[in-house]
Amino acid sequence: MKESGLVCRLILFLALVASLATLSPLEGDESTPTVRDLARKISAETLRQEATMRHLEELCRIAPRRLSGTAAADRAVAWAEKAMRDLGLENVRQEAVMVPRWVRGKTERLVVVEPEEFRGLELPILALGGSIGTPALGLSAEVVRVTSFPKLEELGEEGVRGKIVLYDTPMENAILDPFAAYGQAVQHRANGAANAAALGAIASITRSMTTRIDDHPHTGGMRYRDEVEKIPGVALSTLATNRVSSWIADGRKVVVRLELSCRTEDPVESANVIGELVGSEFPEEIVLVGGHLDSWDVGPGAHDDGAGSCHALIAAATLKRLGLRPKRTIRVVLFINEENGLAGGRSYHEQHRGSLERHVFALESDRGGFAPRGFSTGVAGDVRERIAAVVTELQELGAGRLFHGGGGADISPLARDGVVTVGFVPDPARYFDFHHTTIDAPENVNPRELELGTAAIATLIYTVANAPERIDGKSVESGQ
Repeated sequence: MKESGLVCRLILFLALVASLATLSPLEGDESTPTVRDLARKISAETLRQEATMRHLEELCRIAPRRLSGTAAADRAVAWAEKAMRDLGLENVRQEAVMVPRWVRGKTERLVVVEPEEFRGLELPILALGGSIGTPALGLSAEVVRVTSFPKLEELGEEGVRGKIVLYDTPMENAILDPFAAYGQAVQHRANGAANAAALGAIASITRSMTTRIDDHPHTGGMRYRDEVEKIPGVALSTLATNRVSSWIADGRKVVVRLELSCRTEDPVESANVIGELVGSEFPEEIVLVGGHLDSWDVGPGAHDDGAGSCHALIAAATLKRLGLRPKRTIRVVLFINEENGLAGGRSYHEQHRGSLERHVFALESDRGGFAPRGFSTGVAGDVRERIAAVVTELQELGAGRLFHGGGGADISPLARDGVVTVGFVPDPARYFDFHHTTIDAPENVNPRELELGTAAIATLIYTVANAPERIDGKSVESGQ
C-alpha cells in the first residue's frame, strides 16, 4: 500500500510539472510552447539585443554613486521613468518616498602615527553609511584588535576606553555560500561602533566585508543605539587590516589619526519608479518584478543593484517586444533607498496595502549580474512545488535550481502579508569582490551572464503571470 501511495503522489507531481510547463500559445502560433521553448526564445532575444547591458552602462554613466537623497539618485529616478516610457511600458509613474540623507563629505583619512617607521602612511578606508564625523582636526588613539564581540567584552572597559577598536573578523572563505559568510561577519560592521562605544571606545574600524585581499575598502550601513554615545565607524581594506593586525601581533603599539567629515541631514523626497505590462485577462492581478535603483556613493553601482534594476526593466520590455502579453499584469518596480533605510520597500507596501490580495507573486533581483543559478523562496508546500516545476525547466539557462531562502529586502514587507516572494540567484562567487566598492562598475559585468539572468527572470514571471490559475491558489474575490 505504501508503494501504491508513492506512485500516486509521483503521478500527481508529474502532472503538476506538465501543467505548469505548458503555456498559452504565442501570438500567431497555434502550437503550445513549453517553458523550455519559451526560455530559448527569450534568451535568444536578450542575447541578440544586449539591452540589459546597454541600459546598465547608461544608468552607471548618468547616475553613478546614486545614494538616496543625492542629485545622482534624482537623476537615476528620472532615467528610470524615461527608460520605461521609451521601452513602451504602460502606466509609468513615480511614487513619492521620503528617504534619509547621509553625506560622506570631502574628508576621509586614516593615517598611521605609530609605529614610527610607518608614520604618515595613509590607510584605505571608507566611512560607513550613517557614521558621524570626527572633530575638524580628527582624533588620534591607540588601536586595539578584536576578532569577535565576545573578545571585545573580554577586554572590557579597562582595555577599550579611549581607544579605537579594530574588528578583524574575516568573511569565512570555507563557507560554501558567500552570502552565509557575509551574514556571519556583517554584524561587526552593523553593530561594531555601538558595542565599542558602550565600553568607552572613541572610534570603530571594521575589516571590509569580502574574502578578497586587496586595497579596495567596502562601505555599508551601520547602526547606533540611543542609549550609547555615537562614535565614528569606518571600513578598512582587507590588505591594510592584515598589515595593522600583523603589527599588533608583533607586539607593536599602533596609533592612528582618523579624520571624517560625514554627516546626516534632514530627510528629502525621492521616488519609486513603476511601469507595467498590463494583463490581457486578469489585469487587476499583479506579478511584481523589481530591483533597487539606489547604490552606495562610492562607485557606479553596477552589480549592486544596477544589474537587478535592469534585469527587471528589460525582462518586461523583452516580453513586450516578443508580443508575449500575459494574462496578469507584470509590474516593474524600481525601489529607492534599499541601501540605507529600505524606505522604498516599506513605502510601496504601505501605499498598496489595500491591493495586496491582488499581488500574486513578487520577484527581486539584488545579487548582481553574474551567471544565473536559480531562484530562492521561503514558501513551502504546493506553492513551492509549483514554482519548482517552472524553475526546473530553466536548466539550459543555468537557472534550474530552487533554493531555500528569502525573496529580497525590498519585497520582504509583502512576504509578511502573505505575498509569494522569490529572489533571483546568480553565481555568488565574485559578488563580494565588488560589493559596496569603487570598482562595482560595468566593466566588471559580463554581458552574456547579465542577459541570461534577464532571460531566466522574464521566463519565470511570464509563466506565473500567464498561468490559468494564480500560483498562490487564492481567490481575489474572497481573499482566500
